[in-house]
Amino acid sequence: MQIQTPEWVKHAVFYQIFPDRFVKGQPPTQTRRGIDKGWYPSSLEPWDESPTPQGYKGGNLWGVIEKLDYLQALGITAIYFTPIFQSTCNHRYHTHDYYRVDPILGGNEALRVLIDAAHDRNIKVVLDGVFNHASRGFYFFNDILENGPYSPWLHWFKIEDWPLSAYDGSLPANYVGWVGNRALPVFNHDNPEVREYIMEIGEYWLEFGIDGWRLDVPFEVKTPGFWQEFRDRVKAINPEAYIVGEVWSNCVQWLDGTQFDGVMNYLFTGPTIAFTTGDRVDIEQVKNRDYVVYPAIYAVEYGKKMQELLQLYPWEIQLTQLNLLDSHDTARVLSIAKGDKASVELATLLLMTFPGAPSIYYGDEIGLAGKLDPDCRRSFPATEKWDHQVLEYHKQLIAIRNEYLALRTGNYEVLLAEGNVYIFARILGEEEIIVAVNVGIEAAKVNVIVNKLKSQPNKVVYGSCEISWQGENEASKVELDLPARKGCILVKD
Repeated sequence: MQIQTPEWVKHAVFYQIFPDRFVKGQPPTQTRRGIDKGWYPSSLEPWDESPTPQGYKGGNLWGVIEKLDYLQALGITAIYFTPIFQSTCNHRYHTHDYYRVDPILGGNEALRVLIDAAHDRNIKVVLDGVFNHASRGFYFFNDILENGPYSPWLHWFKIEDWPLSAYDGSLPANYVGWVGNRALPVFNHDNPEVREYIMEIGEYWLEFGIDGWRLDVPFEVKTPGFWQEFRDRVKAINPEAYIVGEVWSNCVQWLDGTQFDGVMNYLFTGPTIAFTTGDRVDIEQVKNRDYVVYPAIYAVEYGKKMQELLQLYPWEIQLTQLNLLDSHDTARVLSIAKGDKASVELATLLLMTFPGAPSIYYGDEIGLAGKLDPDCRRSFPATEKWDHQVLEYHKQLIAIRNEYLALRTGNYEVLLAEGNVYIFARILGEEEIIVAVNVGIEAAKVNVIVNKLKSQPNKVVYGSCEISWQGENEASKVELDLPARKGCILVKD
């Protein structure tokens, strides 16, 4: 079987937005009846105060629209939104209505305007599909709470006994909730009606104009053929739609070309932070998590892990993986590194030069810190609080990635993995690029035999290093002087 994945994803730079915390925008002044313009509760948390698990800040899609020029200038070509459908929680994973964008976010009208404005800037829009579970407020489950065994929706969920206890934790829930959480009743995916309902949601929003789905905990859905059918139905509407799953571990069973185009690539995240951050890792921010960030590793082990990762899945899938350093489910990389900016820059350099689509969690590009949830979901700060040096290197790295096709679809060849120094090449035909990083606290001088390259990249387009080439063709060798805790990108002048 020939595997096909969306071509645009191979060239994309994603920006992940947690809508409640990005920007509070203003809806259009001209309103029409029947359109949600954003109905705000009177008890919104102050924007600049630390977030709480249940408080709302009031960010909305109108605010995202106002920030599209900023994202375009940054070099972003795709946005992944955490859930935006009507819900009774700030993260909106407790879905009430899959056909209605939350009124606080601006409703369906705001999404319509956003998609059009984003597409005008060649920016794609990917939504979060929470299809494993719903919420207590979801109409079909709420009917069961009201009518008990007489509800016509009884078999949409996994009812175990009576009576149901949706709120009183001292009593058994008597239905299956995700990880035992009675706020999140799990769908019965074996029910053909449930299956069809979810398929139609996937189709509806593709027809509305979105460019793909990020699937929340898809590994929880055990019904045979479910995700194969989802892919078929989605791709029938838009063959270039992106389907990316939230799976943190080895994903071979989902990345065979019949289900997802990629996953959130935490198998890249963990080793990359462990290598660049080393013993600076704040263990409390990564302990007992589903990705491995410690103990520290050196270049040899990092190279081995990257090679193993690149051999796990077909190349066509590798190019559409969603690579990331952090997300709404993790501490931010700056806080994991205890504020060490060099660690973050080194990790970002590796992120932007690895096969697959890099994803920036909103605020990382301006130096936003944040420990584990809810702290990792801080509000996007005012301009005067930005770290402009961090913003500048993000812009540089994204621009370089967008300029050189080899950094997006070229082969990945490890040239040197020794001590604290890791050097690799991205090769696409005659375009050859060398990326070198030194994670050590001392400068390093290395000699690298580069018989896999036809050219001698000698122009530094990012970072700093001294270069000296010797010999030609298979006998060519390059000597690099790398400053401590720095990296560089070399291209052919």
